Amino acid sequence: MAPATTAFGGSWSTLPTSLTPWILDVIQSMGHTQMTPVQASTIPLFMQHKDVVVEAVTGSGKTLAFVIPILERLIRRDRKLRKHELGALIISPTRELATQIHSIFSLFLSAQPKVPLADDADPAETPAAEYPDALLLISSNKFSPAHDVQRFTTTGADIVIGTPGRVEEFLLGKGKNIVSVKELEVLVLDEADRLLDLGFQAAVTRIITQLPKQRRTGLFSATMTDADALSELVRVGLRNPARIVVKVQAKKLRPAGAEGPQVVEERRIPANLKIHYIVCHASEKLVQLTRIISSEVTDHKSARFIVYFATGACVDYFYRILQDLLPAGTSLFSLHGGLPPSARTRTLAGFSDAPSTPDAPSVLLATDVAARGLDLPQVDIIIQFDPPSDPKAFSHRCGRTARAGRSGRAWVLLVGRETAYVDFLAIRKIPISERPYFAGTGDQVMSLPTAREEAEDGEEPVRPDDGEVSVLLGRIRKTILKDRAIHDQAAKAFVSFVRAYSKHEASYIFRVKDLDLIGVAKSFGLLRLPKMPELRDLTREGWEDAVVDWNAFAYLDKAQEAKRLVDGAAAATVLDTEREKRRADRAEKQKANGAWSVKVVKKEEREKRREKKGKKRKWLKTQVTEDAKQKDGGHGDGALGEAVDAGDDWEEMAREERMAKKMRKGDVSQKAFDAEFADF
Repeated sequence: MAPATTAFGGSWSTLPTSLTPWILDVIQSMGHTQMTPVQASTIPLFMQHKDVVVEAVTGSGKTLAFVIPILERLIRRDRKLRKHELGALIISPTRELATQIHSIFSLFLSAQPKVPLADDADPAETPAAEYPDALLLISSNKFSPAHDVQRFTTTGADIVIGTPGRVEEFLLGKGKNIVSVKELEVLVLDEADRLLDLGFQAAVTRIITQLPKQRRTGLFSATMTDADALSELVRVGLRNPARIVVKVQAKKLRPAGAEGPQVVEERRIPANLKIHYIVCHASEKLVQLTRIISSEVTDHKSARFIVYFATGACVDYFYRILQDLLPAGTSLFSLHGGLPPSARTRTLAGFSDAPSTPDAPSVLLATDVAARGLDLPQVDIIIQFDPPSDPKAFSHRCGRTARAGRSGRAWVLLVGRETAYVDFLAIRKIPISERPYFAGTGDQVMSLPTAREEAEDGEEPVRPDDGEVSVLLGRIRKTILKDRAIHDQAAKAFVSFVRAYSKHEASYIFRVKDLDLIGVAKSFGLLRLPKMPELRDLTREGWEDAVVDWNAFAYLDKAQEAKRLVDGAAAATVLDTEREKRRADRAEKQKANGAWSVKVVKKEEREKRREKKGKKRKWLKTQVTEDAKQKDGGHGDGALGEAVDAGDDWEEMAREERMAKKMRKGDVSQKAFDAEFADF
């Protein structure tokens, strides 16, 4: 499978097949006066009868590279598609990307000429140019799978754009006996490698097995390697595809006076995109984030930002606290996969439509759900607060700026040994340069050792924390103390970040044991450290919990606070009950143990007394027998004396028995009894 020859971008008029006039008008109204290289390479092949595998940097115009051929093929059909027939299918990994592709189709389709039909005209025989339509299939609260089929039959849509699960339900579920794919012209898998990475392989396979073999198939992505995509081409059904790889090359500046040929650098990012990294302490990341935004707004008049975090919980939390830390007038938006589809749609629309200016910048806080495929208008700056867990997402994140020939900048914050990530990116042909640490107003410029210097000595930088860290920590804690719900979000965000960090694919660079978790906690502004295994054996030097009356620390939401109080009272009752039970168990155990020991002692004492009494009885019996046998008076006095002694013994034994009875009744203590009869 030889790669197709990559053509340079040129005029739309240079295409082998001229475009339909109204399609060309829409293209020019969008400001695309020239084709991009990927469009010049892909459109001629895709408009003919060739399957394509297209890999080009983000922002290079891949979407138009398949939208235009699909429209041209459908409007040039000899026979219009019937009401239940499907002409083109585009599968996207995310709702946002599917929605954006649908909006581009809608832009074209809304501009097509509408020719009124004659009274006796048959719509089925009318040229297809008059009636193309597109249908969007994504998970939402508005439409169910059954509604998708109903909308398809009502609108007579020729083009369907959707996510894998919804498309599978549309073709193989509710619409199995309704939707006809016999006339399908084109199948497009957008962000093809992402479809495979997200586990949609089985769903895509089931969909493809239902489609006709006589079709054109295109796979499009910004990152597609032999390992994760090309090896799957046979499985997904491409036939002898042409591979189109559009690379970006940039000339490296030579030192003054240097001789030799000009060095050309290959890049996987747009030529007008500059990526910088800043090395800082873990505790200083939030400080640096606020200073980067302030600097870009003040010095470069930037107005639209995207800030990427590791998890949705981090997005939710920083959305709550950043409003008080960023320049006045800043509008914040949040986007992550955990939000309902309707909320995600509103966020994207709000961020895109916000009239951002340097005096009122817009900042979108997002996870990697906003890293691919989205063509957000005029994004000036990308800031990666956390490097992505999937290294392939790095270039996709940065590619949200510097699109369609515009320039843009991207920043990434690196901590400690994370500077080895720079070399990792260089291997992936992503050039990145270091920028000095942003110092606060009136501070001297501070810097940390470079990545190479840190690697040589193996030690963390010794520079003390930025003085503003403690100030920012105090401000964040003040915000958190207004509502216990924010405290819950802070703890959840911190834990989710540590979990995500521990699962980073570049685990030899991003290791939790090397991460300053105390510094991370300061950057998050935590009131106290949460209980988690990673913190169990951690030395907490430099950390102080906030002084908080946790019993009085309340939720602003009345229902949530009422629940906390009820749960707290119930928990206190349960705790008291458990304590009382443990106390009773201990007393019972002590009693049982004590009773056993006393019982043993008493038994031993009784046996000793019984033995002594037995000996006394035996002796007395012997003495009485001997006295009866003796007849002489000389011995009578001795026998009488011994008998008197025996009587005394009997009296003593009787007294002891009476005393023992009193002791058993409790009238006499054991101690008194022992003192009285100690000689026994």
